[in-house]
Amino acid sequence: MIAPRLFEISGDCLVTGATGLVGNNVVRQLLAKDVGVRALVRQTSPVGDTALAGLAVERVAGGLGDEAALERAMGGVSCVVHSAAFVHCGWKHGDEMREINVEGTRRIARAARRAGARLVHVSSVDAIGLRPDGAPADEETPPGVMPECPYVVTKREAELAVLAEVDRGLDAVIVNPVYMLGPWDWKPSSGRMLLEVAAGKGLFAPPGGNDFVDVRDVAAGIIAAVEKGRTGRRYILGGHGLSYLDAWRVMARVTGRMQPLGFAPKPFVRLAGWVGDLAAAFRRREGDVNSAATTMSMLDHNFSCRRAQDELGYSFRPLDDTVQDAWDWFVARGYAKAVRPAVAR
Repeated sequence: MIAPRLFEISGDCLVTGATGLVGNNVVRQLLAKDVGVRALVRQTSPVGDTALAGLAVERVAGGLGDEAALERAMGGVSCVVHSAAFVHCGWKHGDEMREINVEGTRRIARAARRAGARLVHVSSVDAIGLRPDGAPADEETPPGVMPECPYVVTKREAELAVLAEVDRGLDAVIVNPVYMLGPWDWKPSSGRMLLEVAAGKGLFAPPGGNDFVDVRDVAAGIIAAVEKGRTGRRYILGGHGLSYLDAWRVMARVTGRMQPLGFAPKPFVRLAGWVGDLAAAFRRREGDVNSAATTMSMLDHNFSCRRAQDELGYSFRPLDDTVQDAWDWFVARGYAKAVRPAVAR
């Protein structure tokens, strides 16, 4: 076991993506540790005022393409958590993803190096390959198996941009979270899966699987990476490996909905993806159902977080607790309405 690298957060911490699911939870946990927080917030952010309301956060207006704003935001900070990204599983928006996910990350990494700040780059397990034999992939698993859609490619290229700055002297760590659920999902993002099941749309689950984790545990892992992570090293922040069917059963039970009937047949899932691609070609707008997303939904995303557990002290809570807390948060803020508990069968 490698001895942890200890880093003291001696000044403010800059958080990008502070209004998103990951960033907002990181902000709240940093404040709970009495760390001063600075947030880079786009003036056009639809949830900026709501997500940061009542929090003692210094806001810097600007985006990832605004070099002057980045320089202002970096002034005097000791660390940076970069969680801002363009997330869409599909074939379109490649240029936008490259500008935000790759070039935006490159600018952040360069600015952090010049400011002498430690950077934790929040990537994704989608930047890591899956093992063809189905065994858990780890931080050293080469790319493969996943569809080479713009999101996967740009998240991988963003990591390379960070490592290029590490070669120039940047002190940076990369974390790769799995599928996250939990409170403070303002937009919402990955919590849409829970909301869809709660709306009665989860009768047939995709035939693949994923690792599911509480975003609050990921946020704690990110802060641990700031304090203990080794420069230039990746850490998978993993969770519970479940089929989508088993995960949806948990969601249905918590939200009081009828249990899923089973897996959707793979030929039907493939057909839905092709139909989605055809619709996108005619509408010039790509929906959530497309061949990249359906291909991903048929894969078993299985990852080992042993390195993070050993080197960062990373851990994660029971999934039932996560789903219950996420559901309570959505209901309390009007994203969904509580229903009468389902009758046990």
